[in-house]
Amino acid sequence: MELKVINTEGKETGRTVLLNDEIFGAEPNTHVIWLDVKQYLANQRQGTHAAKEKSLLSGSTRKLRKQKGGGGARFGSIKSPLLRGGARIFGPQPRDYSFKLNKKVKRLARISALSQKAKDNNITILESFDLEAPKTKGYLDILKNINLFDKKTLLVLNETNKNIYLSARNLRGVKVVSVCDLNTYDILNAQNLIISEPAASKFDEFFKINE
Repeated sequence: MELKVINTEGKETGRTVLLNDEIFGAEPNTHVIWLDVKQYLANQRQGTHAAKEKSLLSGSTRKLRKQKGGGGARFGSIKSPLLRGGARIFGPQPRDYSFKLNKKVKRLARISALSQKAKDNNITILESFDLEAPKTKGYLDILKNINLFDKKTLLVLNETNKNIYLSARNLRGVKVVSVCDLNTYDILNAQNLIISEPAASKFDEFFKINE
């Protein structure tokens, strides 16, 4: 797959980048995408929720009324889940939501997500750039120049760039990652994928295509 490289002014540079069809031209597998996104979201959950059961409540153990003769069902504890302020039946307890997913499945999910973005023509190749200092307006101007100001975007760099990361951090719907930190959720969550020209050559290495 061959894409044109544009500069930060939104103009064509005359250069092109060839993206590997094994990564950007595969048939998307929706099931593995679902599995990977499910695992990602599960891993974000703290699992610290807890509701008090009967044994955890403090309250009188006095029998509320006599066993027989009241004309109703037997009543034992004021901590009963049936009473206001009582315990909760089958309430949530602390647990770990994470689960294991094979590396090959995660790899296929990322490839499927990238291929879907390529299939929808939602990938932009941007020439290498840097910002002299962390400045939100500087990165915002670049997005306006490439007509992605009103889109949710994911910028993929070949390596971590502190100035670019800090400049984009306060913008809603904007995220910056390096190739090695790519995940399926971020790819799908973005409407457009912006790949820096140096990062385009790192995908083969990241996915170990030539090994």
